[in-house]
Amino acid sequence: MSTRVPLRHSLVTRLLVTSVLIAVAAIAATAWLATRTATRAITQEQGRSLTEEKGVYDLLVGYAATHADWKGAAPLIDKRAAELGRRITLTTEDRALIADSGTGPSLRTARPSARIDPLDLDLGLTGGDQRIDPRAAGPFRVTPAERPMLRKMATAELSCLRRNSVGGKVEQLPNGRPTVTLTTADPDGIAPRCGADLRSATTPGERKALDRLGRSAARCLNMPATFTVQVGPGFETTLAKSRSDSARVGDEVVPMLALFEPTNAAGAARVRGCVEKSRRAMLRPHVPPPALLFVTDPGTGADRTRFTLSPANTTRIVATTGAVLLVTIVVTVLVGRRLVRPLRALTEAADRHTPAPVSGHDEIGRLARALNDSAERRDRAETQRRAMVSDVAHELRTPLTNIRSWLEAAQDDLAPTDAQLLSLLHEEAMLLQHVIDDLSDLAAADAGTLRVHPAPTPVADVLTQVADGHRAAADTAGVRLRTGIEGDPVVTADPVRLRQLVGNLVSNAIRHTPPGGTVTVEAHDTTVTVRDTGIGIAPENLPKVFDRFWRADESRSRATGGSGLGLPIARKLAEAHGGTLTVESTPGEGATFTLRLPASLDALGPSAQENSAL
Repeated sequence: MSTRVPLRHSLVTRLLVTSVLIAVAAIAATAWLATRTATRAITQEQGRSLTEEKGVYDLLVGYAATHADWKGAAPLIDKRAAELGRRITLTTEDRALIADSGTGPSLRTARPSARIDPLDLDLGLTGGDQRIDPRAAGPFRVTPAERPMLRKMATAELSCLRRNSVGGKVEQLPNGRPTVTLTTADPDGIAPRCGADLRSATTPGERKALDRLGRSAARCLNMPATFTVQVGPGFETTLAKSRSDSARVGDEVVPMLALFEPTNAAGAARVRGCVEKSRRAMLRPHVPPPALLFVTDPGTGADRTRFTLSPANTTRIVATTGAVLLVTIVVTVLVGRRLVRPLRALTEAADRHTPAPVSGHDEIGRLARALNDSAERRDRAETQRRAMVSDVAHELRTPLTNIRSWLEAAQDDLAPTDAQLLSLLHEEAMLLQHVIDDLSDLAAADAGTLRVHPAPTPVADVLTQVADGHRAAADTAGVRLRTGIEGDPVVTADPVRLRQLVGNLVSNAIRHTPPGGTVTVEAHDTTVTVRDTGIGIAPENLPKVFDRFWRADESRSRATGGSGLGLPIARKLAEAHGGTLTVESTPGEGATFTLRLPASLDALGPSAQENSAL
């Protein structure tokens, strides 16, 4: 009897609550997204402003790097301001006016766009890693009279590169030194060798300034007078002892130099810092003092855009939010009722054990098909369970009936109680025990408690033992039993379970091979095959080979069909070892069972690994 679901448990209620929560979250997210979008637009505008400021910054830094004061900066500022439509103002660090492109609000408390100092660049604007603008050469500039010598070296370097099929061109650095820039690839690394002379050469004027820089850096480092800092034309540094004091310093040179070696991160950073500080001090007289740059709106003097939410906009957002929420509730109720209708139909079908109606290809339709498939699988499982109970009863009834018959015959003095009777009773009991053991193994495999104890096992020993154990049965059946082992393979397996597995395969092969046939057991690496020349298996029966109690002989005779549990147990044992067991067959030509085992313990099943760890 079906009853209605309480309202608090109804799918409509849950769907409504969920939809409302989603709607609220969506509306909040939309409002947040709208604000973020507006903010992003403002940020983009600020980004454009920043680009403009960067252009002005680069212009004024370039001017400052090549001039000693700000006297000629005003025309540049006026021209750039006219191009951008912005007000550009330059003041000293204490806000004294240097140049202004126009009039407007006071900038006394305004935030500066940047600080202009070619000796202390803003890396956020330049995007580089050098604090000192390379255009600020000062005393390190090569004079026109000294440039021909360096130009000659650059020409020689270019000729060397071209002789080695490497292209290049000569360019002049801001300090007047020439340099060779490669225009093609240098796969052989010839450029460092060709340009060694130019990179190490210095003019007398440069040498004088670089020596002064080295002495200043040495004082900054508090180095003893016995050591000097040698600075190259690219401001690279090396440390050495003074020639005049080399005899007196002796072995103390090595530890002192090691303190400032480039491999010593702290020492190298300290050297770079002192060289940069000394270089900045030498360049300061050749550049103008630092200045503050303001790039603002000509009318307001504002340097950034601000976003505010007015009361009208707030009311509009609240009204829109309420409307969206109301529409969401109405639509959710309607959609929920439509969704619940097929679900109720599915519930009734499940209660009545009838096929569920498939309404379409949506989620409800998929659920209906899944319920129908589940019902079919349940029916098949019930059918299999009943068949298995019948099979188990059949398998146990035969030996029990035989035992009872012989015992009753003995009680009625119809059969003598001699050794032959005991042997028959023992044979039937062993048969009964065999069936029970097989069922126990299958039950353990189904429950995941089938235990194996893997160990390095020679395959040859296992196959020999199996062949010896089944030789008599093969001879009785008139079947030749052969073994073939390639090399001396060793697998990680439980030797007892492996013998049981291969024994089941061999026993099955002998049973289905007619007299005069051959059963061959072969091993190669971690693969074992059992091949017979029997009647084979029909293609439609191949999927059933490993089913429990299935026999190719429909008469279910134990003499020809066995118990029907050997092959299922064999496959379960293979899976417990982390391996696979497959079968191939051609009717009339025989069947081949292939067992593949893992080469190492890592591939074994969980139970095998657990037992190995124990």
